[in-house]
Parts: sequence; C-alpha cells; structure tokens
Amino acid sequence: MGYTLTEKILRHHLADGFYEPGKEIGIKIDQTLTQDATGTMAYLQFESMGLSDIATELSVSYVDHNTIQVGFENADDHAYLESIAKKYGIYFSRPGNGICHQVHLERFARPGKTLLGSDSHTPTAGGMGCLAMGAGGLDVAVAMGGGAYYLTAPRVINVHLTGRLEPWTTAKDVVLKVLSILSTKGNVGCVCEYTGEGIAELTVPERATITNMGAETGVTTSIFPSDWQTKRFMQAQERGEQWTALAADKDAVYDRTLEIDLSEIEPLACAPHSPGNIAEIKDLSLPVDQVMIGSCTNSSYVDLMTVATMLKGKHLPAGVSLGIAPGSRQVLSTIARNGALSDLIAFGARILESSCGFCIGNSMSPCTDSISVRTSNRNFKGRSGTPSARIYLTSPVVAAASALTGQLTDPRELGMDYPRIEMPAHFEIDDSMIIPPLPTTQRAETKICRGPNIGEPPINGPMPEDISGLVTIRVEDLVTTDHIMPAGSRLKYRSNVPKYSEFVFEPLDKDFSMRASAMRDQGAHNLIVAGLSYGQGSSREHAALCPMYLGVKGVIAKSIERIHAANLVNFGIVPLSFAQESDWEILPEKTEVRIPGIRKALETGKENITALAGNKQITLNMNLSKRQRDILLAGGLLPFTVQANKGAKKEK
Repeated sequence: MGYTLTEKILRHHLADGFYEPGKEIGIKIDQTLTQDATGTMAYLQFESMGLSDIATELSVSYVDHNTIQVGFENADDHAYLESIAKKYGIYFSRPGNGICHQVHLERFARPGKTLLGSDSHTPTAGGMGCLAMGAGGLDVAVAMGGGAYYLTAPRVINVHLTGRLEPWTTAKDVVLKVLSILSTKGNVGCVCEYTGEGIAELTVPERATITNMGAETGVTTSIFPSDWQTKRFMQAQERGEQWTALAADKDAVYDRTLEIDLSEIEPLACAPHSPGNIAEIKDLSLPVDQVMIGSCTNSSYVDLMTVATMLKGKHLPAGVSLGIAPGSRQVLSTIARNGALSDLIAFGARILESSCGFCIGNSMSPCTDSISVRTSNRNFKGRSGTPSARIYLTSPVVAAASALTGQLTDPRELGMDYPRIEMPAHFEIDDSMIIPPLPTTQRAETKICRGPNIGEPPINGPMPEDISGLVTIRVEDLVTTDHIMPAGSRLKYRSNVPKYSEFVFEPLDKDFSMRASAMRDQGAHNLIVAGLSYGQGSSREHAALCPMYLGVKGVIAKSIERIHAANLVNFGIVPLSFAQESDWEILPEKTEVRIPGIRKALETGKENITALAGNKQITLNMNLSKRQRDILLAGGLLPFTVQANKGAKKEK
C-alpha cells in the first residue's frame, strides 16, 4: 500500500511517536514564519526560553498586519521585530514588502518542506507542495528553537479534481465548492490533498488560493503535488534549482474522496456571516457599497491583471468605493511597470498598501448597514470593523464585475470576453526589502529595541489540585477568535497583555474582562462554556493567552477547533468537551462549578472527569496526550519548556 503525499512528508520529518492517524506525533519543522500581529509575542516567548539562536533551516519575520501607524505602539513593535531578527539570525521582511503568505510563496517556500507559521493561513504554501500549517506563536517559538511540533497524525481527504474551469469561474470558486461540501466544522485532524487531471492547468497562485482558504474548513492543512506547474513558478521566481517533483503514490489509500468536476462549478460567494454560507452569484442581486480586492487569498499578479483588464477604460459608479491591495511589492512593481496600475487608478480605485489591512479590519471599514464585496477569506460579523456591515466573499472577477455595475454581479452577464492572463515566464526579482540574517559573529552586539508597550510574556502557575469558580461567560456555536480577542483598532496592544486583556470577548460581552479579573483577584477560577467549533478562525494565541492572564482555567465546549485547542493547552487552560452536548444547557453564566481532582486526573491519564454544578454532575471528556497533560500540569508550554531547558543544562 502506497503513501499519500501528506504521509510521505510527515514520515520523512517524524521526530517523536509512531505514524498512526488519530495519534499525536512530533515532527521536525524546516521553516517558520511570523507576522507582526502574532510575532511580537512569539519572539518574547522565544527570548524567555533562554535560547541563543534559531535551529530551523530558515525563519522569516514579516510585518504585514498592523502597518497602520497611529500612535507609537505599532512602530515600536516593528523596531523590536527587526532587532530580534538581527539578534537571532532571522530574515526580516520590512513593512511594505507584502503579505507574509504571498511573499513566502514567491521567495521562500519549497516542495517537501515543513512550514509552521503563527498565522492560520500559512497553508497557502501548500499550493507548491509544502506541508504548511498554522499554529500559535508559542508553538512557532519552540519550533524555531529546534523543538518538535506536535499534531494529530491526520486523516487525509482526497479532493479529486477533473475537467477544466469554465470562463469566469476561478480557483476561489473551487475552494468555495469544497467549503460547501465540508463546511466550517467537523474537519479537525484532517488534511485536504488535491489530485486528479484537473489540477494540471491550475497555476501555483491558483492552487495557493485554494490551500489558503482551505483553512476555513478547519483542516490541519491542504496540499497540492509538486509538478511542472510548481517548477514553472519557481523558475519564474529564479528558484528553479530548489524544485523537486513530489506526489502521492499511485496506490495511496485515502480516508475519504471528494469528486469535483471543475467544469460544473459556478461563480460562488460566501454570504454573511460565515465562510461556510455558500451561495451562487446568479442567485444574488444586491446593491454594493464597497468592493475590496486583495488579501493573502487573491492578490497575485494574475488576479490583479485580470481585474485591471476588466476595468480598463471604464469608471467607478457613484456611491461605490473600490480598494485594491496588491499582495506583494513584486506584484505592485510589476503592474506599475506594465501600466495596469494606471488603469486601476483611472477607473477610480484606491490603491492600498501591500498588507493585510482591510481583511483584519484595521482599515477600509465599510459604512453602517452597507454591503461590501471582498476577495478575502473571512466574513465573520464585525471582522471588517463595522458590525452592521454585510460582507460577501467572492473571486476577483466577481468583485470587479460588482465594481463595474454597483450590484453583486455574475461576470458572465457583462457581455465581455473573459480576459485570460498568463503568468509571466520571469518576474523581476528585488529582495532589497528583505533583510537577511547577520553573520553569527555580529549578532551578539545587537541591542533589542523595546518600546514602552512591549512587556514580558506572563507565565502561568502550575495546575491547581481542583478548579473551583464560576462560568464567567457562556457562548453559542461558531464563536471565533475574533470574538474572543478582537483585532482592528485593538490589535496594537498585542505586546501588552494586561492592556489587551481588557478587550477579551468585547464583541460579545464588554464586561467580561472586569468580571474575570475580579474573580481572579479573589482567588477563584474562571470557566468559559461554549458551543460547537469554539475558537475557529485566526490562529491568534492571545485568544488563550489573555484569558489565561484573567484567570481562566478551563474551557468546556461542545467542540474546540484544532489551533485554539492547542493554544489553550499551551497556556495552561484545560480544553474540555461535554460527554453529553445537552449539558451545555445546564451551565448558564454565573453557575458555580467545581472540577475536583483535576490535577490528579491529568497525572493519571483519565480521559473523563466529573464537574459539579450545584446538585448536578456533568461528565467532561479530556482528549489529551501524555505530553499535553504534562504541559497543563506545569501551567503551560512556556514554563514546561523553561523547566526542560534547565533540566538539560543540569545534565550537561
């Protein structure tokens, strides 16, 4: 029996455990990436471990999220990140160089390598045969130091593509089709692996769009084989010598197969307020107030050239605004040289910085009660920065058609020829905005820049014998990390945990932080009760770190998404699930709850434990590995790692 491509790469990188789907394994990480919204804390944690240098083949620090510099906080964080990169031998991609996933695809990702990023859309690099996964910043910090990254050996879903995309349907529609089948929940512990003759005509940027937004299904990652399309892209980036062919064995066995005929796919959209709310464009007829084109999902050269060709010689209708953010400096420079940028400006587009910007709600928020059509990957309520706005996620051609008409428009109704844009055989390479690592001999002299907003990462204490406190908040299904830890204007406090903690659950309950901190200060514990797919969305570890700072000791949920569950463990918060989902009903807010013997249960490996709520007993599941239990007993991954490092030094 042959191996899937996923299993081949994981087996080659196996560092701990035995490969068996559903069981925990540790793998060696070749590359890491961070971005400035999560990277500052990742590097603060890296420093706290007492490590002297990175141990990966390559690590890159990108500044692409909070590039809006209102106040000193973001600029100070950028200075800190640049100095850390110089100190520890990390590449530094400067503000303005582009979005981490687009730039990493262009300049660093390689077939067959493992990539761990402190951003949930790191699987973008799976478009070129790289096994790329999102994780919390603390996991990335450990990987940078040479530690294994632990995950559940995945079950692999074969997404078998046949046929060819019709004009006006795109790679974005392919991944929306996958979302319509898999939905946004129930896919934890799986990988989507793309096969079939239908992949042959999909370029690396198109494949990257698919693997990028595959994150919305909740799978560990998505991956394409490395073939002639991969070689073509790497040669265009002057990296042809790094190419290698990779594919699943012909007799590989998959856990499940999805058959998708590309020729049958229609132009699709994610309707408010979930990436899983899929609708056909032809069934939607709505006035549009704003159109935003860009993000790590759809900001490649071909994406923007297609849009520019559609808009050339025309003008933006009254009452509609259009913003365009090229994904990288390379893309921006290329369309500037060939005149497409001038066509976009002449149409009436506002040209934005090559950054995440509008996607994370820190700029270009739409007006009250508006409809915004966007090419990004998430449309959670309020993520745009305007809670009352309705966000529709579409392909660039649908977005451009909507900008032309002022209505959410099926581009097939425009009466124009489909602009088939070819990817260049060669891109102009300019890496001057990427600062390479200093020679080892010069690193010791580097001084770390620390502004007043940058604090030490808080470290949790060991797990208590019992958990005793209140349900401080109870939330419904599909609560995202945006709900737990808002971004937008609050993101600048990411390096200042006490300040950032004031905004935990702000979109749902503005008083949560005050209640939780009062309980903590009284010596009681806080508990969060949640519904299905708790913690979906962004990988931001602050959604666990800040609750830990407020004294949260456990999350009891119907189900918890992969990255967030790992982050909870990393910060000493026990992730628990109801043995009976209906028990959610008997744990309203303010319920007094005791979980006696939690420490002993973790020590002895019990898989379930009893919680006491008044005169009722609730059975809770603890699906944790031995390693995760040890981390929880120590109070989190940081104290666990510090203890391990001290023990290793004593042995020497």
